[in-house]
This record gives sequence, C-alpha cells and structure tokens, in this order.
Amino acid sequence: MTGSELAVEFDAAAVRLGGRTVWSDVTLGIPPGALVALLGPNGAGKSTLVKAALGLVPLSAGSASVLGRRPGQAGRNIGYLPQRRSFDVGQRMRGIDVVELGDGGERWGVPLPGAARFSSSRRAARARVDQAIELVGATAYARRPVGEVSGGEQQRLLIAQAMVRQPQLLVLDEPLDSLDLPNQAGVAALISRICRQQGVTVVLVAHDVNPILPYLDRVVYLARGGAVSGAPSEVITSDRLSSLYGMPVEVLQTSDGRRVVVGQPEAPAHHGDRHRGWPG
Repeated sequence: MTGSELAVEFDAAAVRLGGRTVWSDVTLGIPPGALVALLGPNGAGKSTLVKAALGLVPLSAGSASVLGRRPGQAGRNIGYLPQRRSFDVGQRMRGIDVVELGDGGERWGVPLPGAARFSSSRRAARARVDQAIELVGATAYARRPVGEVSGGEQQRLLIAQAMVRQPQLLVLDEPLDSLDLPNQAGVAALISRICRQQGVTVVLVAHDVNPILPYLDRVVYLARGGAVSGAPSEVITSDRLSSLYGMPVEVLQTSDGRRVVVGQPEAPAHHGDRHRGWPG
C-alpha cells in the first residue's frame, strides 16, 4: 500500500518537547477503514503522537500525512475525542446540546461562536445531530441534563459529538478511561461498530489493550522512544511486549482463541498522574 492510500502515515518522524525527545524514527501507516490501537506505558508519548497527527504538535524530524494532507489541514474530516472529560452532577446542559457542539467550527473541542446558527441549513445540522445520537444508542437519554447520566452514557454522547460531522477519521484519546468493565466492553463494541458500519478509520489511544483487543486490525506500540506497529498477532506477543516494556509481560491465549495481556504496568491511580513528566 502506497502512502497516498494510507489514512495516516508517519515517516521517520520525531517530536521534541521541552528540549527532550519524546519519540523518534517513528514510521507507520494506517490503512483506511482500519481500527487501530495506539498503546504503550504512560509517558511513552501516545497522546503526543495523536496531537502530531492533528497538527497540534510540530514534528522535529521526518514527515506525516493525514487523509492525504499535512497534519492540521484535514480538520473538517476528523472527529476527535480528547482524554476523558467529566460533567458535574449540577451540569444542566442536555446531552443533545453536547453533541451539537461538535457541528460547529474546526478548532479541536472549541466550536466557533455562532457557527451552528449561521450554518447553511439548520435543519440539516439538527438531522446530523439526531443521526449521531442514534448511531451511539443515546436517543433515550439525549435530552436529559448531561450531569445526570452515567459515565458510560456521557462517553457515548461525546463519541456522538466527535461523529456529528460524519468524519473519515475518528481519533479517540483513552475513551475507556475511568469506565467500569461493563461500560468498557460496551463502548469498545460501539467503536468497532462505527468503524465497520460507517467505514471510518479509527485511531484509539488505550492503556489497557484487553477490552479492545478482539476488535483490532492493527496496533501501534510506543515505548522507549520508538514505535512498533503491525497486526495484533505480530506485536502482541510475550517476547515483543516484554522487550518494549523492559519488564516481564505475558500474553495468554484462551480456549476460544482470544489473547489476554497480563503483567503490564497498571494505570495511575489518578487521571492527572499521566500529565507528569513526559507527555503520554
């Protein structure tokens, strides 16, 4: 597959932040319509790679392309969900209003003032919002205050916000973070369904690979300042992960053929911990 056919491509890319190299010599390609997990220990630079693809962090070496354009030039065709946001119990904004915010502007997470009001067709915009809400299965609670719905329901609404402009590429930064196991499983299955049914390329940052492993087409593992990418069966092996993490990591295969990763470093106790030291 040539670079022009790839949804995302990095070629010998590097990023330096604060005078330190986060990662270097990263070469990878993500084909259209694939569901790809970006994995690795905290501090490996997973979120930095996402931001580099979005054009929010400049490369210090190498090159990158996203949807056939330079990073930052395909914003309208990209849906982006940043790291977990939570809503206070007292938040009265309705779920449908949260989703509608995704239809205005091209600044990540910040709709342009008045963009929805002056769109070419308000009716078409509302139809897109309704379709996105239906896509994630949130119709039953979309008109409730977002602070009153569960964490899993909030995450579905935020995924709908990222999907409302019907993007070609969906970038999700730790969408399963802070969810309990049933909600992790439900959101992982939803993301897979969006990828397959909508033909959307999905890049998903994750700390724990197990909830999403059955759905993945490819994985990118960042560790020790570099990256390894390939099919899950090629990358998610005991030898490869132990080498990447620098500690014993065991990959078990269940009787039904599923792989389970055990012994990998645990997630930090507090979400804010991931922001200390190198960017994650």
